[in-house]
Amino acid sequence: MSVQTEPAAPGRPAPSLQLHGLSVEGVNQCVHCGLCLASCPTFSELGTEMDSPRGRIFLIKSLAEGRIALTDSVVDHLSLCLDCRACETVCPAGVPYGQLIEAAKTEIERQRPGGLARRAFRWANFGLLLSHPRMLALMAAAMRLYQVTGLQRLVRRSGVLRLLPGTLAAWEALLPAMPKAADRAPLPEAIPAEGPRRARVALLTGCVQQVVFGAHNRATATVLAKNGCEVLVPRSQGCCGALHAHGGDHERSLALARETIGTFERTGADAVIVNTSGCGAHMKGYGHLLKNDPRYAARAVAFSRSVRDVSEFLAQDTLRGPLRPVPMTVTYHDPCHVVHGQKLHVPPRTLLAQVPGLRVVDLKESDWCCGSAGIYNLTQPEMAGRLLERKIRHVLETGAEAVVTANPGCILQIAQGLRERGSPVRVLHIVEVLGRAYGG
Repeated sequence: MSVQTEPAAPGRPAPSLQLHGLSVEGVNQCVHCGLCLASCPTFSELGTEMDSPRGRIFLIKSLAEGRIALTDSVVDHLSLCLDCRACETVCPAGVPYGQLIEAAKTEIERQRPGGLARRAFRWANFGLLLSHPRMLALMAAAMRLYQVTGLQRLVRRSGVLRLLPGTLAAWEALLPAMPKAADRAPLPEAIPAEGPRRARVALLTGCVQQVVFGAHNRATATVLAKNGCEVLVPRSQGCCGALHAHGGDHERSLALARETIGTFERTGADAVIVNTSGCGAHMKGYGHLLKNDPRYAARAVAFSRSVRDVSEFLAQDTLRGPLRPVPMTVTYHDPCHVVHGQKLHVPPRTLLAQVPGLRVVDLKESDWCCGSAGIYNLTQPEMAGRLLERKIRHVLETGAEAVVTANPGCILQIAQGLRERGSPVRVLHIVEVLGRAYGG
């Protein structure tokens, strides 16, 4: 751990506060006012100070100053953070909490990587699957086979999942119905605009998004094209590194950010469109992530400015018609990294309001985390389950036929919660609703 203990020389600024080279100077912006407490899901559930943003900021500062060690208790409090960034939305001091907690989680992985099994598991996921699209595609094909052969049904009925170590059973429970090979196929590299061209955009198809929710990518491309966009889909793209950053794998997140920047720079597009909220928030933060890289610092800032959430981009203008009626009653769940990470509350609602026949009812605590939070529902299943139960209760109170949202993790999490309740309520990505309005 990098500890700054020497006093500053006269006339010189004090040394910055860091954890292994990652700045946590932002902890000094916290004035401990407590306004964040009511917005923090874990504090709301547990009521303990160290499970609040204010408490975790105190722990991070104490770690950076060398006043405490990274004990089991400290690790537990920091790891229980969802990184939902709801505290940032209400913070009057502008504390960059998301950056602080990611630095802390990186420190945890450096000091306490765990045993051989845990390290192998993280390497298989972060180093192999998420970092290599072909390996992820093979895994998706294997999961599809696991499901269509009936093996999954047999495994679940046998009770063998209860014997799996760690959170592997939670991983299996979250598996969605894997799409067939045709639905996992990549989009064309260029999709022409329909009507007068409005813009030339590049689409992030993602890693997990591509193999699990390829239909969302197709709907996104269709809606963009209907609204006058030429859509470019670079073949060389891969993972943006968001899950690596949230999981404390800082070096891989840097490498993937550099690759992503290079890939999309070559398209010459006016904007980079993202339909996964965690990816969008992370990519908008590349300027901070790579600020100490002399080769990429300026390029990262320029790239981040070009990134747009799909609802943010489309809501800049009125949707082009004609739009068909979509006679449904829906409610909208704000993904944390849309509403808190990217500060986008109005654009999704603006788009839904333009769909004929669609009735949107309010969802209580719509901006409250559902418990997915990247891989949080896999590493902290107990707390994730508590938050999911809270979310599902509010969803069912609306009487809606479907929940509309904009993030694959939220879709998987909420869908699982509804299945467990035996509810017929569906979970839709916002581009699926727009796609229906365009006849999809």
